Amino acid sequence: MESIIHLAERNPQVTVEELVAGLHPSPRFGEVSFDSYIPDPNQPSQSEAVIALRNFAASIGGGKSDGGFLGKLFGGSKSGKGKPAGIYLDGGFGVGKTHLLASLWHAAPGPKAFGTFVEYTNLVGALSFRKAVDVLSTYKLVCIDEFELDDPGDTVLMSRLMRELADAGVKIAATSNTLPGSLGDGRFAAVDFKREIQVLADQFTVIRIDGEDYRHRGLPAAPQPVGDDTALEFAQSRYPEATLSEDDFSTLLEHLSKVHPSRYRQFIDGIDVMVIHNVHTITAQNVALRFVVLADRLYDRDVPIVASGVPFDQLFTDEMMHGGYMKKYYRTVSRMTALAREGTLVTADES
Repeated sequence: MESIIHLAERNPQVTVEELVAGLHPSPRFGEVSFDSYIPDPNQPSQSEAVIALRNFAASIGGGKSDGGFLGKLFGGSKSGKGKPAGIYLDGGFGVGKTHLLASLWHAAPGPKAFGTFVEYTNLVGALSFRKAVDVLSTYKLVCIDEFELDDPGDTVLMSRLMRELADAGVKIAATSNTLPGSLGDGRFAAVDFKREIQVLADQFTVIRIDGEDYRHRGLPAAPQPVGDDTALEFAQSRYPEATLSEDDFSTLLEHLSKVHPSRYRQFIDGIDVMVIHNVHTITAQNVALRFVVLADRLYDRDVPIVASGVPFDQLFTDEMMHGGYMKKYYRTVSRMTALAREGTLVTADES
């Protein structure tokens, strides 16, 4: 077994070239396709979304059109007239939007980029706005996962970036999550999205995807944490060949303030399983938002988590879960719960 890694001792340095080279789907979505997406038979909008995205890929010059109304909508003429500049996947948590967005990226011809909203804002910060536009304008497709509507400054920045890319002929595809408070009332995030991207709104086609969070279908809430004195031993026995990280939660949170979020992907490089001691409810907003980014990168890499302390459905305060950043916090709870379930699930062979 390799030595245990302590993330609180890491501070990776990442070049601009590495940031640009990293604009591709994470390992979790590295080999997905439209064929591997399994639509819920009770949610016809999911099958319709697959057809729409196949045809959008065809409009970029890749894949085969499915024909019919959607084929005409997204295929357009060979001259390119009438083709949408962008497509927006509108739906709640866990309906497979990232899977579909990554499938589009795989199906489309390159050069192309895939990243989260945060990764693009970090790229702009590292390169400057103009250089980021110059780099991305050479791409045929730019995919933006988890477009965030809760930070006015970043939203305006990304709206401007998207407008300049669209003017350069770049196709754009984006997703974002419905606020949990809006679920069930027939109002998804599309209205907010189109308002925020302003002059680009009429160039985006909205694809609504209904459904429930697949991570929680028929499953309980967050699993009970393991005992603190047995967490490491449990992880070592369950994953004997894995490279483990082990950190105290408070120490890890404090260290995250010293590592720029653009480097969190490299921060967890080489980690197979994560052991966290003494998880507690986060009460400071800035600390919580940094952890949100780390949770996304852990989920991207499908890193199982073995944790002691409070369960992950108690990770944020009630005020946070109903505040301005509730979308991010709900997503993080969903993803950390899934990783904790994976880390502690007892299989038939182990029972």
